[in-house]
Amino acid sequence: MDFIEVSIQTTSEGVDTLVSVLEDMGINGFTIEDSQDFNEFLETVTPHWDYVDEDLMKLRDMPTTVKIYPADNAQGRALIRDVLEKLDELRTQDVSKNLGELTVDFQGVRDEDWANAYKKYFKPFPVGEKLVIKPSWEEYENRDNRTILEIDPSSSFGTGSHETTKLCLTCIEKIVRPGDCVLDMGCGSGILSAAALLLGAGRVTCVDIDENCITTTRENLARNGFDETYCRTFCGNAISDAALADQIAAEQYDLIAANIVADVIIAMRPLFHRCLKPGGTLLTSGIIGPRAEEVKEQLEAAGFQVRERFEMNDWVLYRVTL
Repeated sequence: MDFIEVSIQTTSEGVDTLVSVLEDMGINGFTIEDSQDFNEFLETVTPHWDYVDEDLMKLRDMPTTVKIYPADNAQGRALIRDVLEKLDELRTQDVSKNLGELTVDFQGVRDEDWANAYKKYFKPFPVGEKLVIKPSWEEYENRDNRTILEIDPSSSFGTGSHETTKLCLTCIEKIVRPGDCVLDMGCGSGILSAAALLLGAGRVTCVDIDENCITTTRENLARNGFDETYCRTFCGNAISDAALADQIAAEQYDLIAANIVADVIIAMRPLFHRCLKPGGTLLTSGIIGPRAEEVKEQLEAAGFQVRERFEMNDWVLYRVTL
């Protein structure tokens, strides 16, 4: 599958606001190029260097840009239209131009180009006490007898390196029990589902709004030895699609992992309530620190009990029960 690189020009001050807006639209993967960050880097390290590459120095004058990579298909183009409409709203609201011009450029990206880009940086690494995350093209000498989770994320969110995913994986390995039924809400690359199955879960249900994520999830589960008999997959918006919500809730789950964003977690509280078995566990992650108390209050208002809070670099995960 090919992708469309959508580059949105903003300002250093506007990056956080723009990224927050895009996350609220369900977009989780970004590339951020910020000249201010690069200039701070140069001021810190250049005195210790004898030479700085001329091409590298050109980054001093680059515009601050946030890039996203929707699939080059009907769903991806629909997402781009939604983004363009949202940018029009932001331009109208941003009278002081704090967000910059919000101009947009497009460029095609081939799947093989994407793959080669992340392969340079994705190496095996341990998570928690039991797991090691390994891309398929890397060798790993398993000296400490860890459970090897092989993952090729392609363009989907989830290599295990992000704090929110690490928090989920560390909790899953402590909680999951043999034969558990698991719901992976916002499955991305399928890494949490693969981990749960490798650690003894009996069956997983994977849900994502992006059809490319569902394809990648199926591929990664198969890569780890699990075919469709171990997994149900659904593509769509379970908040607005009642029929989809009913399909998901046709089973109840011992463990629900929702590594999404604060607003989606809040909106999905009724569905989580329907889906969670008595005595089951809900893991809510993808919550940035400033939103954590709000999410906690909303979960408790919906009848959940927040049992534990875990943090990593200002990202928060709650372990929740009914």
